[in-house]
Amino acid sequence: MIDLGIVFGRVAFVMLFVINVAAILGWVERKQSAIMQDRIGANRASIFGVRALGLFHPIADALKMLTKEDFRPARADRFLFGLAPFVSVFFALVAFASIPFGDTLRVAGREIPLQAVTLNVGILYVFAMLSLGVYGVMMAGWSSANNFALLGGQRAAALMISAEIALGASIMGVVMIYGSLDLQEIARGQGAMLFGWIPKWGIVTQPLAFILFLTAGIAATKRIPFDMPEGESEIIGYFVEYSGMKFGMFLMTDMMETTVLAGLCTSLFLGGWQVPYLFANGFLFPWGTAVGLSPLTVTVLQVGSFVTKVAVMIFFLMLIRWTLPRFRYDQAMRLGWLGLFPLSILNIVLTGLVLLPWNP
Repeated sequence: MIDLGIVFGRVAFVMLFVINVAAILGWVERKQSAIMQDRIGANRASIFGVRALGLFHPIADALKMLTKEDFRPARADRFLFGLAPFVSVFFALVAFASIPFGDTLRVAGREIPLQAVTLNVGILYVFAMLSLGVYGVMMAGWSSANNFALLGGQRAAALMISAEIALGASIMGVVMIYGSLDLQEIARGQGAMLFGWIPKWGIVTQPLAFILFLTAGIAATKRIPFDMPEGESEIIGYFVEYSGMKFGMFLMTDMMETTVLAGLCTSLFLGGWQVPYLFANGFLFPWGTAVGLSPLTVTVLQVGSFVTKVAVMIFFLMLIRWTLPRFRYDQAMRLGWLGLFPLSILNIVLTGLVLLPWNP
């Protein structure tokens, strides 16, 4: 029997986590770019004279966008123009639902999966949600009655197709290694050890797939160096006619998709919630030393491990965002179809050849 209270609690926790991380990423992006460019960064917003390193800027931005005029072009499609930003935010938010942030928590005889939605095809669910998110971008471009916005929406659709195919092919090696489409089972499978001391993380067993997945994932999130749908120096972007909080929702979508990509990279290649040498009863090191821990302590360490890995991945994604220049549109298409996709197929073949002796 399903306990609706527990399910609601898991879903609420994941939603709040994603929303708050996305909100704080606006500040992270500003401060990280400032550090890389030897600037101070955003630090003007204050409350009673307290600036707190600029942490109040996300609040100031939200208030500013909520109070700005909600402009709509005269020839715009009223319904689709208003619906587009909500579609983008919704699918970016629900995409995180099947990503596990811990193993099973046992409280008062109950087993609570630390995952908002338990699906045996969790990877397919995440990809489906990320793919549906492009509809919001296309709707925004078409309904704005602006040729530049329409061009941005078409670019986003083309980029999504080329990136999603490479993205799906790149993870097939991981699925072959761990034998499941369930993200929770993949995370558990990465708790095993190679040669008795090397964690069987996806980045160890599938290094090429990790590089391909990360590259295609950045393209799927429409972030630099793959921000052709919103290149300010070329077409201005699919959201050129949006103002106020609707404009802010598109920015929030990019941050949410970055968080989802970091969560997927963590679950597929960085061991998920796994901590090296940490098992259900505590630490067991290769040299024989054991440290016993309570189940609650183990769960806290697992959740902390997942959050830390996601934070590191987001930092790395932001590092790429402020380091690499933008690809031309034709370069991005060529990279997706003639670079990432063939290499993903090659990775599948190589993985099959390696696994064949063990699975005749």
